Amino acid sequence: MLTWNLHAGVGPDGRYDLGRVVALVQKHDPDIVALQEIDSRGRGESPFTFLAQALGSHAAEARTIVAPDGYYGHALISRWPLGEVAIHDISVSRREARCAIEGTVATPYGPLDIASVHLGLNWHERREQAAILAAMAGTTRRTSVMLGDFNDWFVFGTVRRGLAAVLPGRTKLRTFPARWPLLMLDRIYVRPASALVRYWTDREARLVSDHLPVIADIRLDTGLDPGQPGPQPLSVLEPEPLLPAET
Repeated sequence: MLTWNLHAGVGPDGRYDLGRVVALVQKHDPDIVALQEIDSRGRGESPFTFLAQALGSHAAEARTIVAPDGYYGHALISRWPLGEVAIHDISVSRREARCAIEGTVATPYGPLDIASVHLGLNWHERREQAAILAAMAGTTRRTSVMLGDFNDWFVFGTVRRGLAAVLPGRTKLRTFPARWPLLMLDRIYVRPASALVRYWTDREARLVSDHLPVIADIRLDTGLDPGQPGPQPLSVLEPEPLLPAET
């Protein structure tokens, strides 16, 4: 799986190009993709639809900002069916609207609980959001993953502390700024910790976004079911948009 903040599809050269986003993601052939900062405002097209059709068979999107000329948010895209999808509003008063996309991926190896997020910039904000996410993750024995841009740059950040008990495995890669990465903003959290087999990034992404992606191999305990159906035709779930928080 892969998580990546796209910087609205605009690279350091100032050029908007979702084609090179797709090319870099496809190079790693992930089964599940979480993408943040997808922005259609002023574009006259739907980047959500373009990315979903290029990268998976099933997708859910969260439009956190809706404007007359488009919308902004993040998406969860899967090669396998996405079920029980819910959009959780985790916005904090007077801050930018934020949400989490939660669902269950019907993988050929068994169900995978998953949530993708893009958290706030203020540490008080993230403290509240971390508590919500920890409760959302629960304590079931089923393999669970939470991935995205957590904006948690402190060594002992509130998100890391808040999720440690329920999602003990995590990636540890510096992803921002992409050209000289210093901060671990983008992460993949896993339960159980042993499910996180390996993880890496791709330095070529510095030519595409201001963040580097995080890519990981995740192990599910159950065996392959040969009777599991393959990917179905594209289904894009479009929940009600979240409105911007008051300023």
